[in-house]
Amino acid sequence: MKILAICNQKGGVGKTTTAINLAASLAHLKKKVLLIDTDPQANATSGVGVDKATVEQSVYDILVDEVDINDVITKTAYENLDIVPSSIALAGAEVELVSAISREQRLKNAISEVSGKYDYIIIDSPPSLSLLTVNAMIAADYLLLPVQTEFYALEGVAQLLDSMTLVKKAMNPKLKLLGVLATMYDKRTSLSVQVLAEVKKYFKDKVFETTIPRNVRVAEAPSHGVPVGSYDKFSKGAKAYKNLTREVERRTGKK
Repeated sequence: MKILAICNQKGGVGKTTTAINLAASLAHLKKKVLLIDTDPQANATSGVGVDKATVEQSVYDILVDEVDINDVITKTAYENLDIVPSSIALAGAEVELVSAISREQRLKNAISEVSGKYDYIIIDSPPSLSLLTVNAMIAADYLLLPVQTEFYALEGVAQLLDSMTLVKKAMNPKLKLLGVLATMYDKRTSLSVQVLAEVKKYFKDKVFETTIPRNVRVAEAPSHGVPVGSYDKFSKGAKAYKNLTREVERRTGKK
């Protein structure tokens, strides 16, 4: 079982889009996948067709009340893809967990209850360096970092990597940076090309060969509650996420 946390404290970088489409693509390849939505906005939840308004128990109940994860896991309309949904209640979890024992380990402890049931667990984290993001890092084997190929792309990345180093030293020595994913890439603009070159200079071979293009279909799919591969499997965005999935399989040692 491989556990991937998709993190960047900067919003709007394609983090949730990547979580949804990577999870769906792995499921399409007959891998058993659990998507865990730890963002109070719950966009990964609605992005796989689960109505946020009908969610009875969410990741909030797991983290705050230590409800068994098996009671919260929800089937999606996609074969091999389950989700632990999020809800707006999660926005208050940080305050409620202030005095909780082992508050940073709650997600890791919950995931141990499904050990061996899934090939991949994908965690979508919130756009902040919060307790929720730290929970994701402590639970994960790998960190996947999406970076928008626009101005200020690397802003805040050093801070995130510092947090990763601290988590690795103190609580999760097995945590590795799986790779850096360039998103919203437009090869027609010199800015995108320059930023990608800068990202490669900084991260070297950690940068995925696949870039996620700025693509209308990728942007439209969430409003229909479907991954882009189901919305338009022939789109550039769908093909890019398919290629990324193969790279993730290679890098995590799954052929």
